[in-house]
Amino acid sequence: MQLNPEQRIAKATQNTKWEGELYLVGGCVRDPLLGEPKSPDIDIVLEGSAIELAKFLRKKKISDIKPAEFPRFGTALIRVDGVNVELASTRADSYQPESRKPIVRPATLEQDAFRRDFTINAVYKNLHSGELCDPTKRGLRDLRGRTLRTPKPPKETFFDDPLRMLRAVRFKNRFGLTPARGLTEAICSECGRIEIVSKERIKDELIKMLAHASAAESMRDLMELGLLEKIIPELAAAVGVSQGSFHKKDVWNHTLDVVANAAKTKAEGEMRTVVMLGALLHDVAKPFTRSIEPSGRVRFFGHERTGAQMTRRILKRLRFPARMINQVCAIVENHMRLGSAVPFTKSAARRLHGDLGDLVEPLLIVCQADARAVGRVAKGIDFRQVRRTLAEVTKQGDARFESPLTGEDIMRILRLNPGPEVGRIKRELREAVLEGVLKPSDAHAAKEWLRKRFK
Repeated sequence: MQLNPEQRIAKATQNTKWEGELYLVGGCVRDPLLGEPKSPDIDIVLEGSAIELAKFLRKKKISDIKPAEFPRFGTALIRVDGVNVELASTRADSYQPESRKPIVRPATLEQDAFRRDFTINAVYKNLHSGELCDPTKRGLRDLRGRTLRTPKPPKETFFDDPLRMLRAVRFKNRFGLTPARGLTEAICSECGRIEIVSKERIKDELIKMLAHASAAESMRDLMELGLLEKIIPELAAAVGVSQGSFHKKDVWNHTLDVVANAAKTKAEGEMRTVVMLGALLHDVAKPFTRSIEPSGRVRFFGHERTGAQMTRRILKRLRFPARMINQVCAIVENHMRLGSAVPFTKSAARRLHGDLGDLVEPLLIVCQADARAVGRVAKGIDFRQVRRTLAEVTKQGDARFESPLTGEDIMRILRLNPGPEVGRIKRELREAVLEGVLKPSDAHAAKEWLRKRFK
């Protein structure tokens, strides 16, 4: 029987000084005790040198890679059968007010437990015997009671490392935990400390929150705890902004409904992140474009275009990659597009595919989540008909919807010199493709069309 990574490490360290001295900790212990699928992450701690252990496991050919060593923190990263395993020496941390990076010193297993973020993450499992160890005396009880508690006073915990406030929100909603007394108040008190956390770490926590079905609850908590105003202040402006017409909720609560609907998507990985960010930011510009007509009708002229510009600034500030920023901005800018294309024709389908390509389905997920959030089919959009039409225009496998001829082709056929005229003609050819007059793969028909059009 093939051994898993944990079993391979346990077997390799039998009859060595490490036997009985290695402990699993974190998600790989916590998640099964909460009745959740086991976390793919493996964290092992020991009262000794993690770097020495890593080198031993490499020498024994247990690790697939040369260990990545981090002496400052007493940790090392190895990979066993393609699984990342972090080895860490037990430690105690102390912090400076202006930084969340700790000053580390060697410590006992009990001291290591009390420097962790939550008691549910401070339960240890002996790698060799399987015995559970609960140094805080609260971890197992809190796992059974689904309680979120810090080993030290919560205000001290969040002051030391403000990122833990975001982790608190994520764990609470992902696992359905009840905050212990004083935890919520401590976050409200220390929320301003989030500003010392790097934008990259904040981005990573947001992505993890949006990856779960509880994404809307996490966003609501971030807003109510004062954290979202520090991270994305543009969204805080949406609270209390009425929309009128068929909208019964203000912009912020409508946004939460859209996020909740979008969270049901089966999309995974980067594409799920794009969908969820599109849902979260699709109406971000409404508070800044709101106007009221003499009749009392509330309007948000151009909120999709302004929203795309704001989205770009927000995601750049949070250090999202450029490709993902462009994708989310495209969804925000086009989220009203289906409402102006009723009925949804084949020409509209070609244009949508030609403009958005692989982003068509993510856009549809956000648009459908938006429509469901107002309790009716928005502006008469039939999403089943939209998808059928899109499938029809792409069933031949050619969804490029670009001009069949290059600029060089056009210049050769019409004997033109380079200039704006060539670009204009190329756009006419693309328009003919979008209208279904030409196929993007039929260069011969395009040449004939060109010769007739420009005798």
